[in-house]
Amino acid sequence: MTSPAERYAESKRRAARAAQFPALDDFMLDVGFDLDDFQREACEVLERGSGVLVCAPTGAGKTVVGEFAVHLALRAEAAGGAPRKCFYTTPIKALSNQKYHDLVERHGADQVGLLTGDNAINGDAPVVVMTTEVLRNMLYSGSASLRGLAYVVMDEVHYLADRFRGAVWEEVIIHLPASVTLVSLSATVSNYEEFADWLVTVRGRTEVVVSEHRPVPLWQHMLVGKRMFDLFHDADAARKHDVHPELLRYTREMMRRLELGERSTGPGYRGGRSRRWLPPPRAEVVDRLEHAGLLPAILFIFSRNGCDAAVQQCLAAGLRLTSVEERAEIRRIAEARVATIPAEDLSVLGYWEWLDGLERGIAAHHAGMLPAFKEAVEECFVRGLVKAVFATETLALGINMPARCVVLERLVKFNGEAHVDLTPGEYTQLTGRAGRRGIDVEGHAVVLWSPEVDPRHVAGLASTRTYPLRSSFRPSYNMAANLVGTVGAERARELLESSFAQFQADRSVVGLARQVQRNTEIIESYGAEETCHHGDFEEYFAIRVAIAERERALARQGASQRRAAAVSSLERLRVGDVIRVPQGRRAGLAVVLDPGTGGFGEPRPLVLTQDRWAGRVSPADFPGAVDVLERIRVPKHFNHRSPAARRDLASSISATGLDRHGGGRRNRNRGANNGEDAEIALLKVRMRQHPCHACPEREEHARWAERRHRLQRDTDGLRARVAGRTGSLARTFDQVCAVLADRGYLSADGEVTEAGRMLARIWTEADLLVAECLRQGVWEGLAPEELAAAVSVVLYESRREGDERASMPKGPTTAAVDACGKLWSEIESAEAARGLSLTREPDLGFVWPMYRWARGEPLAKVLASGSNYDQDMPAGDFVRWARQVLDLLGQLKDASGVSPTVRDTARRAIGAVNRGVLAHQPTL
Repeated sequence: MTSPAERYAESKRRAARAAQFPALDDFMLDVGFDLDDFQREACEVLERGSGVLVCAPTGAGKTVVGEFAVHLALRAEAAGGAPRKCFYTTPIKALSNQKYHDLVERHGADQVGLLTGDNAINGDAPVVVMTTEVLRNMLYSGSASLRGLAYVVMDEVHYLADRFRGAVWEEVIIHLPASVTLVSLSATVSNYEEFADWLVTVRGRTEVVVSEHRPVPLWQHMLVGKRMFDLFHDADAARKHDVHPELLRYTREMMRRLELGERSTGPGYRGGRSRRWLPPPRAEVVDRLEHAGLLPAILFIFSRNGCDAAVQQCLAAGLRLTSVEERAEIRRIAEARVATIPAEDLSVLGYWEWLDGLERGIAAHHAGMLPAFKEAVEECFVRGLVKAVFATETLALGINMPARCVVLERLVKFNGEAHVDLTPGEYTQLTGRAGRRGIDVEGHAVVLWSPEVDPRHVAGLASTRTYPLRSSFRPSYNMAANLVGTVGAERARELLESSFAQFQADRSVVGLARQVQRNTEIIESYGAEETCHHGDFEEYFAIRVAIAERERALARQGASQRRAAAVSSLERLRVGDVIRVPQGRRAGLAVVLDPGTGGFGEPRPLVLTQDRWAGRVSPADFPGAVDVLERIRVPKHFNHRSPAARRDLASSISATGLDRHGGGRRNRNRGANNGEDAEIALLKVRMRQHPCHACPEREEHARWAERRHRLQRDTDGLRARVAGRTGSLARTFDQVCAVLADRGYLSADGEVTEAGRMLARIWTEADLLVAECLRQGVWEGLAPEELAAAVSVVLYESRREGDERASMPKGPTTAAVDACGKLWSEIESAEAARGLSLTREPDLGFVWPMYRWARGEPLAKVLASGSNYDQDMPAGDFVRWARQVLDLLGQLKDASGVSPTVRDTARRAIGAVNRGVLAHQPTL
């Protein structure tokens, strides 16, 4: 117990603090709990009038600092001073909705507003919650709502590393008026000093408050079969990355048994010929967690299908984790969330199967789910009703859903291009969900063991604290039009040079220049080793390099000719032609169903192979010209989506007998000239006549010369990077402006034209392509459903590489999509000529679903018309892309410079699209 003297001294300290920070003292009366040291320190920084960067782990309570900024704004207004506003920005709409609800509960609905793409509530309130894009758009348009703005809270500011949307954060930070105090809330990053230095450069006085302390301790475990092990013996072992000896012994024994191929009755082994390790069934994992008192849990599976399959496996195993009372409450929540969705659509969406799992306390959570289903899962989980959620990693970046335990099934995920290992930062982000503040005394992270998972690797992931924040900022067409229109071209270049991206690039130049210096010294030492007493070896080696480069050039030229031959022969194909696909997974005979030469780009014929696969092939699938081996009859109106139709036609291919006779004519691609190239012949003569060619140590000298040549090439590359990084963003900006000037969006003297002003109000990755479609009248004369379908191609992006090229409604929609494709080809050529790559190729995979939905067809038919011929489009994907279509249609309806007919059609298209599952709004 403390003595009276100690209590008196503490009361004096509290009184002194209250006198120094009266606003914080008021705030503390509302909070209802004592602040942690880092929270108090950050709030004191704000009350002193400085900006603040707060870096702390997930669940540490960073948002308290943002809420104090809200308190400061409202306190100033209540005191009768000039009105002061606080904008609270978040990266995603779900977080905005959640924060709006929290602030309304504390301050009342009249004091708080919400602005997202979906909602606009009380936008003139003194406190407005919004997505970061909304604030960026306000800054560019000079919105009157910015008057009186005193504080901006940027929640999850580490999102500025996001490849697609990160630039928005930097735009906001750079453009906010100097009078605004910035409150930046970030997950723990290892280069916070660098980020803070940049904030000081662009925002003025900014202090950093860092906490690496988790308010709820996190224990690391591995589940090996049915046995749970601690990853570390104690805290000291965790600091040293020393794995628990018992875990190492056990996993080594498991590996020994697997390598010996022993037949075992132990967990995870399967007898018979394929004695291989299989992970414990997911129902067993959940059951094991329940018995250990570790529910509720989030089990991360890096696959949507995997999440859905895990729920089904648990249901098939008869798992039930809820009481009768909990099941009734879950059903009430679920019914309230789907109340606005038509009953016939619920059946199509698998509502009853989903509800069965939810009532048992088991659910999936991923982007392919209907938003209403996801919201119900989130509410049930936060309220402790759902005990096990199988989720993709997107949940780790979403709304607040903490758990007692987090399970990682694998430490590898697919990043859209390849399967890659989780980074330490991703591991920390995922496991950071474990441990509910105020509920759990500790959190638990569990990794499932498999032969590919080394416990020492897990220990490294769990202990590493190096996850730097890297800028993803790059100039875009819309950004250029806005910057030039608001501050002029020269000032715009200066603003870009003040971005975090340029700040990091300039700092990295120092390290690159140091490496150039080291390389130069090594090159000189290599030069001494290659010295030859017969003559100038450097001159001799240059001839050998010239020969090698000429040979490579000829090989590339041959490959280019073979590619051209493949393109030309594919363009001549007709329906019914039988060809041979020579390589890849679809190698073998195939019949052409659709030549695929319409539209734009290279031909991509739709073919059916002997093994009944239907899909598109491209010139990349052929090493040279494609021979027609035979022609067979393809039934009129052949439906390649029908398994029976594919089977019958595939049997016709086999009936040709080509597969038994070697496939008919062979395609041989020999060069036209089998003699040696004249230039190479001349170089070889010079090489043999050179005095160094006769040196007995010639090849030893050549090895040193090769090292010197390779290092010189690398050093030249480093020098180019040094030159390229200094002012690199400004140069990219110049190229972007040059493209805009060529196409009439900027005038010859650098002013924004009327077309440029229209472009400045188009917010999408394909901003220039949308503007060109509007200027060229591509979308004129379309019906509402045709416009909705036509605009989808600039937004939609297939989830898988190589998805089948989708068919389209005949008539105006096809013409509009083709015209859009031709404009893209022009833009892509203009970009390539200037070293840019900003505009993605239009994707036709959402045309049919959007067309059918806008035409009023039922959801079941719409979801069955996705881009994959053998599977339906997930409902969540449909809703997400359709909402993006709605957003772009809204821009067309409101943007200046858009023709009245397109405006009117866009307005009617919005009405046609915004129905059923699309009309559902999140409950606030």
